[in-house]
Amino acid sequence: MNEMMMLVIYCAILGAGVGFLAGLLGIGGGLVIVPILSSILAHLADFPPDQVVIIAVATSLASILFTSTSSALAHHKNGNVPWQLAPWIMTGVALGALISGFMAALLPDKIVRIVFVVSVVLIALKMFLSSNQSDTTNRPLPHKGVMTLFTALTGGISAMIGIGGGALLVPLLTYFSLDMKKAIGCASACGIVIALFGSIGYISSGSAHFALADGFAGFVYLPALLGIVSTSWFTAPLGAKAAHTLPVPFIKKIFAGLLLAMAISMLFN
Repeated sequence: MNEMMMLVIYCAILGAGVGFLAGLLGIGGGLVIVPILSSILAHLADFPPDQVVIIAVATSLASILFTSTSSALAHHKNGNVPWQLAPWIMTGVALGALISGFMAALLPDKIVRIVFVVSVVLIALKMFLSSNQSDTTNRPLPHKGVMTLFTALTGGISAMIGIGGGALLVPLLTYFSLDMKKAIGCASACGIVIALFGSIGYISSGSAHFALADGFAGFVYLPALLGIVSTSWFTAPLGAKAAHTLPVPFIKKIFAGLLLAMAISMLFN
């Protein structure tokens, strides 16, 4: 079996897992995809070492376009997408993701890793601590325009580190007292927007580095993308169904544990 076939098979296995987690946690799957795909590409593909992470980030975002769509549809059926709020959040994450995607080629690999690790560790600690205590503070959601500014920042960071945004949006929305399951559903819908606009930026900025004839659309590596989405589309609804039935504190602990594991993986990859 040649290396290309092995790469697609590994990515299909990866996609099955991240699809379920995307539906369960509303995270898009990038927190899992980026470190694992970076390792797969480093071992099975002959790419410049300093561009492996940005290829993984861009490919992760492109795959999230499919995974988040599947997840969002499932959450919508369960009534867990607050559509009266989602358009304002989507506008913010779209702007942030688009700008971040165009800037990606300017950032050194080391900076991307540092942003990834620091961001997810802080989020994981906050999420784990909040799962062990009941927060009875009723914080109203800010004005919709202010929320758009907040989410522009989360969209930019999400696109920079190749995630669908749920890892940042879910803690932000739950901080303002939005129900955990509705926050996950909203994050799934917003993941579509982050992935779309972030991918446009990565495809545009990467077109000078890689060619379609070599299996690339900008920085997006198409064979890896095919492997991931071939399974993630089908497992995301299963995760969304689990999110609808599992207790919130348990979901938070899974969320926090996953974030810490992925941060450690990226740090030592």
